[in-house]
Amino acid sequence: MPPEWLAPTSLDEALALRAERGEEATVVAGGTFLAVLLNQRLFQPTSLLALRGIPDIDRISANGELRLGAMVTHRAVERSPLVRERWPALAQAFSLVASPRVRNQATVGGVLADADYASDPPAMLAALEASVVARSVDGEREIPVEELITGHYETSLEPHELITEVRVPDRAQRAVYRKFRSRSHEDRPCVAVAAAICGDRLRVVVGAVAERPQCFPGLCGGSASEIGERYAEAIDPLADARGSATYRKRVIAVEVRRALEDLEWVP
Repeated sequence: MPPEWLAPTSLDEALALRAERGEEATVVAGGTFLAVLLNQRLFQPTSLLALRGIPDIDRISANGELRLGAMVTHRAVERSPLVRERWPALAQAFSLVASPRVRNQATVGGVLADADYASDPPAMLAALEASVVARSVDGEREIPVEELITGHYETSLEPHELITEVRVPDRAQRAVYRKFRSRSHEDRPCVAVAAAICGDRLRVVVGAVAERPQCFPGLCGGSASEIGERYAEAIDPLADARGSATYRKRVIAVEVRRALEDLEWVP
């Protein structure tokens, strides 16, 4: 039996349906990740809550901070003159996701709510100290991206909440994103490193190596090589088709060092 299709035309209607159905209604944003699960018959939802018809959550704006509506596509972030000018590393990170066909469909809110460990944007957003706005019928709260993803495909969102916006501060003087692929035909990273200098602080976030992006502010002192070695020691990486744990440790040390060299980091 096909799942019930729920298509709200306003945010209030969507939040009411989310409160009524909770996790029984699977949220559909861009649908790229969900389509994989459905095609492989790994998931059979009873109802689908589609967000495509909701106005005003597909906009990009800035007023001291960048605001990305949850339904903004990866391609829109990649090509936005505003993002490219003031948050160029973020535009780059989104531009490296899969293919233009996928980026035209995948959304900012969807990639964060999916909490896929090998996605590109979460590490970069965490390095830039971004946060998400989670709305429900009870109101809204702001969650740092660093605290949003809690495990493999798990987040700190409540069952009745929806991500409506991502907010990125304008405090990074320089930022960089590096994506290391171990297989030429593979879009997903073996190791991803996002680094940013925010004021007098250095933030380094390593993605695609564990169940959630890895960030250790206490290790961000010293030379680029020293920081790379510390991150490699601190992270207990997973093993998958893109690389063993031992291999990933070596790559982490190298890619963190290279990211900081690209950043022109001087301790």
